[in-house]
Amino acid sequence: MSEKSAVPEPTIRRARPEDDAVLGELLVAAYVTAYEKKMPHVVLPEQRKIDLRAVAEKRKHAIVLVLTGGGEKGEVLGTVSLWPQNTEGSEAWLPNACDLRHLATAPSAHGRGLSKSLLDEAERVAREELRSDAICLHVRKGNEGVRRLYEKRGYVRDESGDLELPTVSLMAFAKKL
Repeated sequence: MSEKSAVPEPTIRRARPEDDAVLGELLVAAYVTAYEKKMPHVVLPEQRKIDLRAVAEKRKHAIVLVLTGGGEKGEVLGTVSLWPQNTEGSEAWLPNACDLRHLATAPSAHGRGLSKSLLDEAERVAREELRSDAICLHVRKGNEGVRRLYEKRGYVRDESGDLELPTVSLMAFAKKL
């Protein structure tokens, strides 16, 4: 058996309560690392870190997906959250659309294409399980790498969904399913 075939395939599943702390720390680490590399002028405020760590609260309204390094008990490598249409906390602005947020991979796993697997599954869940017509999402203004990631997947800029928050400007994107 070659070394490559011995590595278990990543698995995506729904988050459970026992995942909350690990996912919260993964989100904070991923965001801090990404901003340090690509947007060093952006400092993640403490309140944002608290919000990212509030995975149990997210699971009350959103579907939180977990990508592990193989099997149910594998190392947690990534996450993404999907708010169903018309759910409390959703920022989707289109009718019958889900809201996608908090896509992140562990800094140690960057560059392995794991975001694609997470987005494939989130889009499948939105389309097949939730019967949504579209997915809406927001990207921090100036975050060109993340913007390109979504545009390559068919997400289209939609200024009508832009958000101006006290601490950040967010550009809106949507993808018809």
